[in-house]
Amino acid sequence: MPDTLSQIDQLPSDQPSPDDDDCDRLTIIARDATPAALEFHRQRLGEQGYSIAGRIERHRFQLVDGPGRPSELFSGASFYAATFIRTNSGKSS
Repeated sequence: MPDTLSQIDQLPSDQPSPDDDDCDRLTIIARDATPAALEFHRQRLGEQGYSIAGRIERHRFQLVDGPGRPSELFSGASFYAATFIRTNSGKSS
């Protein structure tokens, strides 16, 4: 992985789990991992209290909308997803 990915702040161990309801999440989807990681810096997410919630990995996306079968998003293409988390205590007022 590029060095840029290692520069993103990891969620400190004293922060709530990404499963907590008391936090905001932002997921950035990109064709490649590096642009997804660079959005952390471009949007200054660190200054807004965000940290990366996990690894940036390739995903296929499906939408479940009712009892029918899920539909493929992005025509079934895989994209990298980078999820960032901000606890409510990290929000700026």
